[in-house]
Amino acid sequence: MENNFRSLLGAIVGENASRPGLKKTPKRAEDMFRFLTSGYDLDLKRVINGALFDANTDGMVIVKDIECYSLCEHHLLPFFGKVHVGYIPDGKMIGLSKIARVVDMFARRLQVQERLGQEICDALYSILKPVGIGVVIEANHLCMMMRGVEKQHSAAITSHMRGNFKRDPRTREEFLSLIRA
Repeated sequence: MENNFRSLLGAIVGENASRPGLKKTPKRAEDMFRFLTSGYDLDLKRVINGALFDANTDGMVIVKDIECYSLCEHHLLPFFGKVHVGYIPDGKMIGLSKIARVVDMFARRLQVQERLGQEICDALYSILKPVGIGVVIEANHLCMMMRGVEKQHSAAITSHMRGNFKRDPRTREEFLSLIRA
């Protein structure tokens, strides 16, 4: 990968890939891409690491404003924002930090926001088997802000719901109002 970045830098018209400021850039770029795509090396069981617990509640559990950074698979530019996850336990709950770790596992892959939300929702649904679950992502995409349409103040919002969050408008509205609060 380092050699590929060196070639890429050499292909930029008017740039000298061997100048002092760029000399170590190919290795730094390789390290950065390995980190930003490290989610491929993780699996759900390892991320959860047994942090499932008996739940004696039927109240909604929400973790909101989870910072999220990912790379658009179409342009390799970042998109970033916040992920909000809520669920209603059906006998099992998960350690709260594990929800953020699941977000990171999928975000650290080449992504589109629509699939990212679905993967988070499906993964948590598969291990918790909750009454219902919802995932909302609000993100800014540098592929829209820096190039293309160049709309710096645009944001994308996606939502993915399963179970009661999808079927029951009151449950869905409770979740949406709590993440707006």
